[in-house]
Amino acid sequence: MKKIILSAIIIILFGAAAGYYYAFVYSKNKKFDMENAESIAIDATALVKSFQDNEASANQLYLDKVLLIKGSVGSIAKTQAGENTITLSSEDPFSSVLATLDSTETKATKIGDSLLIKGFCKGFLSDVVITNAIIK
Repeated sequence: MKKIILSAIIIILFGAAAGYYYAFVYSKNKKFDMENAESIAIDATALVKSFQDNEASANQLYLDKVLLIKGSVGSIAKTQAGENTITLSSEDPFSSVLATLDSTETKATKIGDSLLIKGFCKGFLSDVVITNAIIK
């Protein structure tokens, strides 16, 4: 009986150690290679218009895919979590592309610059939301 209990404790401890390693070590060091990922190229205005015209169709085309978006910087800000964001303007003053930059992104930009941003499309709220973005 003691061997069964000891074996169960060892298995539980091993599982906990493996879970800790995966959650806090492996996943932090294993990053998606956004720089070399295949992407769908689109203009910021066309992307916003696509979601405004038919959100269901745009979701099928762009949701959870890597996009390479060309546009003009409308604003630069930080989220409450301290993440840098860039808004690419569109023809609609109430809707744009909101890109949250990857934490390693360091290129300086200013309002009015024409940029290429590559990142994951996460859907449409009042803006098209892009995450893990890098500046090309």
